[in-house]
Amino acid sequence: MSRRKRGPDGEPPKAPARVAEALATFLKRSGLEERIEQAGIIPEWSSLVGAPIARVTEPLSISRTGVLLVAVKTNAWMTELSLLEPQLLREMNRQSGRSPVRKIRWRLMES
Repeated sequence: MSRRKRGPDGEPPKAPARVAEALATFLKRSGLEERIEQAGIIPEWSSLVGAPIARVTEPLSISRTGVLLVAVKTNAWMTELSLLEPQLLREMNRQSGRSPVRKIRWRLMES
């Protein structure tokens, strides 16, 4: 007669978790869930800022503190976008459920 193995707490082992559930639990416990949601701004960039701005920019990264780093093709565009930053921030932060972008740091694209 075989005995069922028991866990360290004396309880029978639980059924295996689905990968999606295990990953979601890990991300939540590790604090990475919020960072992943925050990074979602990068693939959404072109729909948030529109085609003309998306053609001359490339979002690179976002920091834990909400600073979005964006590369820009020319100095002229960098100046224009700096002036538009308050409007862009409002548009990006309209979606609730993720940490807000607090600042955009513009940098010239490398050739």
